[in-house]
Amino acid sequence: MKIQCNREHLLQAFLSVASVAPSRSPKPILQHVKLEATHDGASLTATDLEIGIRHALAGVEVHAPGAVLLPVARFGGILREGTDASFLIEANPHATSVRGERSHFELASADPAEFPSHAESDRNESFSVSPRVLRELIRRTIFATDNESSRYALGGVKLEFDDSLLTAVGTDGRRLARMSGPVGKIGAPTAPTQNTIVPTKAMQLIERTIAASESEVLLDIKGSELLVRGEKASISARLLEGRYPDWRKVFPDSASRQRIDLAVGATLSAVRQAAIVTSEESRGLEFTFGDGMLLLSGRAAEVGQSRVDLPIGYDGPAIAIMLDPRYVIDFLKVLDPDKTCTIELKDSEAAAVFATDDGYGYVIMPLARER
Repeated sequence: MKIQCNREHLLQAFLSVASVAPSRSPKPILQHVKLEATHDGASLTATDLEIGIRHALAGVEVHAPGAVLLPVARFGGILREGTDASFLIEANPHATSVRGERSHFELASADPAEFPSHAESDRNESFSVSPRVLRELIRRTIFATDNESSRYALGGVKLEFDDSLLTAVGTDGRRLARMSGPVGKIGAPTAPTQNTIVPTKAMQLIERTIAASESEVLLDIKGSELLVRGEKASISARLLEGRYPDWRKVFPDSASRQRIDLAVGATLSAVRQAAIVTSEESRGLEFTFGDGMLLLSGRAAEVGQSRVDLPIGYDGPAIAIMLDPRYVIDFLKVLDPDKTCTIELKDSEAAAVFATDDGYGYVIMPLARER
């Protein structure tokens, strides 16, 4: 194999792909990135056997097709520290040569044939979704997942395909985020019948890798894997196993609940101010709605106390509820600060339900008041 490539283009693609490769592994071959070159172009591939990614390379001139395994740490260092505009990469079964205008490196080679294969989506039978919608689904649900829980399934985002709607759900058992958006079809893909729970790490990779400027993203479920394909990159992720909560039962009936409009930016600022005096032991904030005002109050014995008033358009019966400000902040900060959202409340013991007018819902369980 022999190629000439732009260093900056190679660096950006390599960093994206190398984030998947494990820093430690009983299989040393996984600590490499596979570079493949054909007369049609070149690509980089990495995997930890749970998540895989292949990324197309721009700015490449292929002199001789072939493949080579590049050690993540060493080759990444060459790209980051190098000052050459381009590199000539040439590989044989014994060594890999990386040559710039003022630098030359020789790296030991491993057999690229031993590297795990990368699954690809089927362009003839796929769900298709706007990259903007997909990124928003991920951004608005991923923060609610729980990678520390003994309940394995909570460490991912659940995807549901229903006719022309794609729904993403994330929960840690104390709060739940749900976002829906339009999805199309290429051919006649079959909606999965099993739980489609995608690991949080894979969702983070998809959000980072898929550019908002792309035309469409293809989604396939093949067996126990989710396959995602964009214009420049394709990602595979092994689905998580386990029972997932029925999110529909988490959202309470809106009847007999007070619905209050909130300005996103102003509410976020007020909550952040009031949360300054909270601590791990006394982390709750009391939200009191009534008389055209939202009163936020917090108290921590070893820190102090806070009170922040925010004018709102609500003059109904007074309602007070204790919530974890971190959970409220997580919801508000993924929204446009110039928009409004709603909160539905019943009393101090029932869940608080936040929502927007674009298919986003968020449930927070209240905290018990200290006696």
